Amino acid sequence: MTDRSQDWFDQAQRDLEQAKASQKEGRHEWACFAAQQSAEKAVKALHLFLKQEAWGHVVARLLNELPITVSEDLLDKAKVLDGFYIPTRYANGHPEGAPFEHYGRIQSKDAINYAGEILKFVRSEMA
Repeated sequence: MTDRSQDWFDQAQRDLEQAKASQKEGRHEWACFAAQQSAEKAVKALHLFLKQEAWGHVVARLLNELPITVSEDLLDKAKVLDGFYIPTRYANGHPEGAPFEHYGRIQSKDAINYAGEILKFVRSEMA
């Protein structure tokens, strides 16, 4: 089987760039979602690098399933990112209002920072 871990990690980096671009444009819901996607793809890259399969979209669970130690702090940040997977995109993710009405600079800044920390962790484990 071909090792595609670097392809997944490269896309994770690009998704993080998209998160930053979306934040600059004021599309904070998309920044949060792109940050979540960045972290998810990075962790899946690490699973592939370690010769494991990874399924699902829950970053905290994907981190927990790694055969290496992950700090509680990083797991908590992954849980924050997991909260951006559905409600950032679907109107029924909140009691009322469109998704973009529920996200602002604080959420997108945190999401980008947390995803960046996860990418940094993955990069160091893949080095």
